[in-house]
Amino acid sequence: MNSPLNEEVQALMEAAHTRAAKALGLTCTGPLAWGFLGVTLGRRAGDRWLRVSRSAKRNAGRKRGEGIVGASLFVPEGVPRPRLYGVHDWTDDEWAFEAEVLDYVTQPVVSPHRADIDNDPGLPDEWWTDLRQALALLTEAEGVKVTVRDGWIERAFPQFLGIPAPVKVERVTGHGDLHWGNLTGAPLCLLDWERWGLVPLGYDAGLLHVNSLLVPDVADRIRQEFAAVLDTPAGRIGELAALAEMLQAVARGWYSDLAPHLVARAEALTGVRPPVPVHSEVSA
Repeated sequence: MNSPLNEEVQALMEAAHTRAAKALGLTCTGPLAWGFLGVTLGRRAGDRWLRVSRSAKRNAGRKRGEGIVGASLFVPEGVPRPRLYGVHDWTDDEWAFEAEVLDYVTQPVVSPHRADIDNDPGLPDEWWTDLRQALALLTEAEGVKVTVRDGWIERAFPQFLGIPAPVKVERVTGHGDLHWGNLTGAPLCLLDWERWGLVPLGYDAGLLHVNSLLVPDVADRIRQEFAAVLDTPAGRIGELAALAEMLQAVARGWYSDLAPHLVARAEALTGVRPPVPVHSEVSA
């Protein structure tokens, strides 16, 4: 999952990373850190981290209040995350590239090679308290981007959960991609702020929960820590949105070992067996 699609993508991103490092006056060392399908590439530069991402040229240009730059401006300081020091963006004939210089985070990521976990990371009570407080503080920020859009929910709930979409979705400001590959161990740090914004209430905790279903003790801990949100009707919609998104990923060929647990959890919440289509036609 966290590797380039092919040698062409690898060469493209390595060249882009080298170009960004030169433009920003950085000397990068150490191993390359690939994001999902090679869309992002990061590498250490002393006490900094240089992250480069690419998208289609038609999507060039950062939108105010969104992504890593938006988080640096609007997310409260008390939410633990890497500090942003600079950016460098450019386009070529086909791609738009965005580069950010961030703090190099020394503590290890809980799950560096996958979004879910298959063993208990043994996180201390203080870590859980810090996570709960961070997400509560994040709700005070003014989110701009709508993550997990209503139009997607309208199509995804019937296709992936087998139930009608909710009439109303209550939203709060959240991280938008809260899984184990974006969280460090103690001390806690939240990584990858590309999707932060207005998310369904309960979505962040719900996404972390569904990525923990292979480890029941951790899943139970999440439900305990975030019961005040997940055990409400609005929070249940957020958890179902996370389940629908994961079941969409299953339909695209991911999470084969997690799939039966996702199906079981969705059925427990709705009383309906999800259809789990063999191919996804719904675009988020």
